[in-house]
Amino acid sequence: MLLGQALTTAMGILPHTNLEDAQKLALSLDIPFWPQLPHFRFKEDMYAQFAEHFPGMSIDEANKRLSFSSQRFAQELDEYLEQGVTPEYFALDRDSSAAFNGFLSTDLSSYPMIHGQTVGPISFGLKICDEELKPMIYNDFVREILYEFLHQKITWQYNQLQRVHPNPFVWLDEPGLEMIFNSLSAYTYEVALVEYRTFLSKLPGPKGVHLCGNPDWSFLLKAKLDILSVDAFSWGHILVRYVDEVKEFLRSGGIISWGIIPTLTSELCSETADSLTDRLLQLWKFLNQQGLDDALLFDRSWLAPSRCCLINGDGTASIERSFSLLREVSKNLRTR
Repeated sequence: MLLGQALTTAMGILPHTNLEDAQKLALSLDIPFWPQLPHFRFKEDMYAQFAEHFPGMSIDEANKRLSFSSQRFAQELDEYLEQGVTPEYFALDRDSSAAFNGFLSTDLSSYPMIHGQTVGPISFGLKICDEELKPMIYNDFVREILYEFLHQKITWQYNQLQRVHPNPFVWLDEPGLEMIFNSLSAYTYEVALVEYRTFLSKLPGPKGVHLCGNPDWSFLLKAKLDILSVDAFSWGHILVRYVDEVKEFLRSGGIISWGIIPTLTSELCSETADSLTDRLLQLWKFLNQQGLDDALLFDRSWLAPSRCCLINGDGTASIERSFSLLREVSKNLRTR
């Protein structure tokens, strides 16, 4: 069972352009990660970062654009299936992961766990459209290949992390889950849940998902995850209303990574470690009233920034402060 107890971590994307500073920040948490740095170069954008070798995909770095052609997909599929029997075919390109190899060369033995990350299949499939502006995920065969493609990408990454630490995991960044079950979506809850569970069951190590929005929480709480990372600062009051699902998830050993520390400058300026600790404890108080005691909540909880943030006008200063507050809130809970 995964260790909870207010361990600190974060989702992976940082606004830095200096690799050393980004890695130092990532290593300041209990569960460190290799940073994704889209401000450093476009190929570090999480969609571009994991698009290499997907049939029919083009990465236009100059114009910062990804495009997908269903016609080229059909033409390139045989080559992909032939080359895809080699694990190295799914390796992270050095040009799209500046911090990855440096992370692997760091002494990580003092940390209880480490993590990597990848874009999730639902977000990838919704974001990237074909030449008719139809999201890839609505093409049944393309979606099947996409799930398998990301399975292979994650497996390769996990194996690299496992070479340097006995307890790695690779979680999925899934902002698209907030949109997929709206009235316009052609990808139904029932089909998606079956396919997502099957996909997760194939992944090595603990299975985790992060998203910043407000999705159908029952979908994720029932998806057989080990780790659910949420923007609890914005949406925790809604998550805790899924009382039965949250109870089952935590009692079965799941971890909720509570993103209780805001990352926007405008939100950070009015918060302190004490105010954020109180904000989290108010969420826990509601769950206390539903039969979940603090001992279980503490044992099954991690803490994190609420979301990735690339838009602050102060560069990296707000993110640095968010991480500092995160460590303080964790200390508050551990000494409470």
